[in-house]
Amino acid sequence: MSFTFDIPTVETERLILRAPHERDFPTFAEFYASDRASFVGGPISPELSWRMLAMETGHWALRGYGRWIAEEKATGATVGMIGLFNPEGWPEIEIGWDLFNGFEGRGFATEAGRAARRYAYEVVGLKTVMSLVKPPNLASARVAERLGCVREGTFLHERHGPMNVWRHPTPAACKGEGA
Repeated sequence: MSFTFDIPTVETERLILRAPHERDFPTFAEFYASDRASFVGGPISPELSWRMLAMETGHWALRGYGRWIAEEKATGATVGMIGLFNPEGWPEIEIGWDLFNGFEGRGFATEAGRAARRYAYEVVGLKTVMSLVKPPNLASARVAERLGCVREGTFLHERHGPMNVWRHPTPAACKGEGA
């Protein structure tokens, strides 16, 4: 039995947002083994990282949307995992961003987050989206602010603990916004 589904490709000025592939695993596992992954469920073993990558891919099949691998156009480097996320236990659809080691501080999360939001509103047809940020993760909070989000409250996740809810601007407020 085979099961197929399509994961669309989205391009921004500097990035290609594409389907995850097995070739992404080494970079993915390196990130999830590092202390930088502490805000997103890490550090974890390579075996659990593989399961995480499989979950990210399967999210597309189960929900019809998900997170992309962000690849830098200029170098082909795997920058991170960014897009729509709504696993069981989440309060609603989130725009999430995980930048892999060495790619933080260059505006990639903001650029890809804006493209993911446009996809959420224009393709998926959502009227609202949020982002969850663990309170000590100041870098992600700054990305949310750059995306025009407003802190709305706190969500208590059974495994991740308290997370700040950042509400994105409405589709109307985002009209004409570039990537």
